[in-house]
Amino acid sequence: MSKKPIGTTAKTGQTCPESGIWKVVGTPSTTAPISKGNRMPPYSGKAVTWKLIQHA
Repeated sequence: MSKKPIGTTAKTGQTCPESGIWKVVGTPSTTAPISKGNRMPPYSGKAVTWKLIQHA
């Protein structure tokens, strides 16, 4: 099975398409390990776009 490429994005509430380290696009930013199949979380109480920066 092929992995989603680094740089793949997903929004808060969507299903995580790939396990790995995800980073919030924009400022302020953070990184979080998120597993494939989990819901993408909000950050600071807001819906955000997450970008995959490292595979698990």
